[in-house]
Amino acid sequence: MDLWTTIDARHSVRHFGPSELGAATVKKILEAAIRAPSAGNRQPWHFYVVRSKEIKLGLAQAAYGQGFVAQAPVVIVVCADPERSATRYSTRGRELYCLQDTAAATEHILLAAIALGLGACWVGAFDERAAARVLELPSHLRPVAMVPIGHPVAERRATSPRRPVSEVTSFLDSF
Repeated sequence: MDLWTTIDARHSVRHFGPSELGAATVKKILEAAIRAPSAGNRQPWHFYVVRSKEIKLGLAQAAYGQGFVAQAPVVIVVCADPERSATRYSTRGRELYCLQDTAAATEHILLAAIALGLGACWVGAFDERAAARVLELPSHLRPVAMVPIGHPVAERRATSPRRPVSEVTSFLDSF
C-alpha cells in the first residue's frame, strides 16, 4: 500500500476477528515503530507486546472498561522512558520530547498495521498507574498508549470528517 492510500485508509478499529498475528507480522510493526523520529535520536520508547488474555483483561480495566482492548489478538503498549530524553534535554526532554517521540512511534504502529491489512486503535484513555501495575513496569517507564491490533471484522466505515486545511492553518508567507 502506498503512503497516501495507507493514510487515507487509517481509522480506529475496535472489532477484531479471533485469528492470531504471527511473530513476523508483529516484528514488522515494531520495526516501523522504531523508525519514528525522536528528539536527538534518543529513542525513549519501550514496547510491551501483550498476547496474554489475563493481561489484556487487566489493560481493558485500566482503560476504563474499554473491552475491545482485551478482544484484540495483540496489544502493543507504548511506553516512554522520560530520563532517556532528559539526559540530553533536561526538563523539556522529560516532560515533552519523550511524549512526542512515543506519539510518533505510535502513529507508525497504526500506519504499519493498516499497510499490513490489519486494524488498530490508539487508546490513550487509561489509568497510567493501573496499566503500569498490570504490566509490572519498572518505575522508569511511563505507559503512553495502548494499541490493540488484529484483523478487523466490521466493514470499513466512512472516514471521520476532518477540518479543512484552511481552517487549521495560518500561512505567514504567501505561496
